[in-house]
Amino acid sequence: MSLKLMRQEIDDIDDKLLNLLNERASCAVEVGKIKITQNLPIYSPEREKQIIQRLISRNPGPLQEHSIRTLFERIIDESRHLERLTADKER
Repeated sequence: MSLKLMRQEIDDIDDKLLNLLNERASCAVEVGKIKITQNLPIYSPEREKQIIQRLISRNPGPLQEHSIRTLFERIIDESRHLERLTADKER
């Protein structure tokens, strides 16, 4: 396969990832709203640990465990940020 085709494939995957990340972010906003109504804390370290462990256990590779952990810690951090913004607006 040519470099141009491989780059196009990466661009297509990036577009899908962008859409999925925004879909996840929308869910995080809704989770933030639910947490407010149930008077729950935004930060849930045990839940975050469960998410990362589940993903590491399902990882077929070639990404290494460290990479999965780093990527999803960042994604979760951004989701938590959105939850906090939602909580601030709702209060």
